Amino acid sequence: MQFDPRHDWAVTPKQAIALQRKLAARVLLQPGPKNVRCIAGVDTGFVDHGRTARAAVVVLSFPQLAPLEIQTAFEPTPFPYIPGLLSFRELPAVLRALEKLSALPDLVLCDGQGIAHPRRLGIAAHLGVVTGLRTIGVGKSRLIGEYREPGQEKGCVVPLMDAQQRIGSVVRTRTAVRPLFVSPGHRTDHDRAVQWTLACTRRYRLPEPIRMADRVASARRAQKGTPWVDR
Repeated sequence: MQFDPRHDWAVTPKQAIALQRKLAARVLLQPGPKNVRCIAGVDTGFVDHGRTARAAVVVLSFPQLAPLEIQTAFEPTPFPYIPGLLSFRELPAVLRALEKLSALPDLVLCDGQGIAHPRRLGIAAHLGVVTGLRTIGVGKSRLIGEYREPGQEKGCVVPLMDAQQRIGSVVRTRTAVRPLFVSPGHRTDHDRAVQWTLACTRRYRLPEPIRMADRVASARRAQKGTPWVDR
């Protein structure tokens, strides 16, 4: 399979912002998915002092969350590090890794933002628009928006707001641990984004698909036994 983003990645920051505004109009917020058998997590690390992106896609069965397939891809980094424009830096490698999969997942969790973004097109939303996949953004920190602190128990959720618009949710995925910032990417909605994030969270703060993808993308893999044992 091959994905055609229908735009160039080697653009100026001004051109990237204009593209984000254009592509944001194509984001679909809708209920779903319901029947999920496999969920992927995607993340990107960098080597060669940031000149090369190393993307990882880890596909897990659901609800078992057992690894089914892992793919990686290396691509030259076409864009500088600019907050709010990270998809232009990371997605070329992510797309190459996704193209190597034997079958596409039912849902993709991205390490980053969905619509919780100044122009409503974080990396998860951008990925969903150019591939058609259902995507969710799971950010470790806030990019924009205001919120009140959620309760300390796992599963506590409060809306993330930008003016009068809900752009995501602040989700406590582990009791008394810093929350995550969850937002729809494409072809899902706020409630399902939260539900799937929590359904994929086990012992750790991060949902398993993203946690495993992070370890592969960052090359933090155990040398013996299961490659995702935390050390």
